[in-house]
Amino acid sequence: MVLNIVLDNARKTQVRLDLGAVADLIVRVQRESGEIPWHPDGKTDPWDHVEAAMGLTVGGYFDQARKAYRWLADRQLSDGSWYATYRNGIPADKTRDTNFCAYIAVGLYHYYLSTGDTDFLARMWPTVRSAIDFTLHLQAPGGEIYWAVSPDGKIDKMALLTGSSAIHMSLKCALAIATVLERSPSLSGKSGTFGWHPALKKLARALRHRPHHFNMTKSRFAMDWFYPILSGALTGDAAHRRINRFWKKFVIKNEGVKCVSDKPWITVAETAELVLTLEAMGSREQARVVFDWICDRRFSDGTYWCGYNVPELEVWPKESMTWTNAVMLLAADSLYDLTPAGRLFRHRFWEDGPNLAPQFPRQRRSRR
Repeated sequence: MVLNIVLDNARKTQVRLDLGAVADLIVRVQRESGEIPWHPDGKTDPWDHVEAAMGLTVGGYFDQARKAYRWLADRQLSDGSWYATYRNGIPADKTRDTNFCAYIAVGLYHYYLSTGDTDFLARMWPTVRSAIDFTLHLQAPGGEIYWAVSPDGKIDKMALLTGSSAIHMSLKCALAIATVLERSPSLSGKSGTFGWHPALKKLARALRHRPHHFNMTKSRFAMDWFYPILSGALTGDAAHRRINRFWKKFVIKNEGVKCVSDKPWITVAETAELVLTLEAMGSREQARVVFDWICDRRFSDGTYWCGYNVPELEVWPKESMTWTNAVMLLAADSLYDLTPAGRLFRHRFWEDGPNLAPQFPRQRRSRR
């Protein structure tokens, strides 16, 4: 399926996105076990694995998406975490990253919004609950989330703004799943039982009002700019002010988003995530313009580059990454409502009460 959208009737500007080619790439790279590495010879990390599974869902590959989530469930550690990277299912880096672990909630709620499949959601609930349990046990008194537990079991008491922002989104989705399934969203700890709702509020306050609680050396990365907005921690006027304040720092007009502010290196994934962010905050026309900048940044098979420098347009790496292509599908879905999950990141969706999301017909037919 090729998506052709006229953006400007006067200029006849079009977006062309080969949805089939992009989704099929993820299917081809996915291993029989369900694991989705970055590329056929690449590593797998839980966060990008979930992102790729979300791309499968947008593409209609529901069987393959479920297989990806089951792969995670089968490898979850007893404390609810996963290792940071795997190669062919074998742990390669035994760091346990809180953001990597929590993100499965976003993927599964995205799957539910697309399919209405409460049976699979219920089967995956123990996995989600354990992952959130692990993550919230590393919440600091100030609300931020410590980023990781080292391979030798030591907590690294550093908080990352991008990671904590993504956890904010993960926690919202976990709460929505709990409501759909009528389960108790609470966490047991040494001091008793406390709810996920208070934990989310503490995290949101830290993201909005306590920037000094996060590692500010990462502020040169574009994700630190827009992830607090993408996650819904910043909305309304605050979101617009943040976008406007740092736009020229990270955006090259007609090209895209620089991965880091001090290098002329455009990344397709970060640009697509900015599209998601702009659409989430209600700036859909601006999001479409940015999306148009990167729609032709692709290989001859229709799949997308990871990144390139400007003005040379030197593409690097040469592989087509599963997670880059997945976020292109997510961006297209948010702009053009290809599936019921296209609304997942929209601030209005969460403000209007996502936990009361309408039920969908029994699962749509999967692509084969």
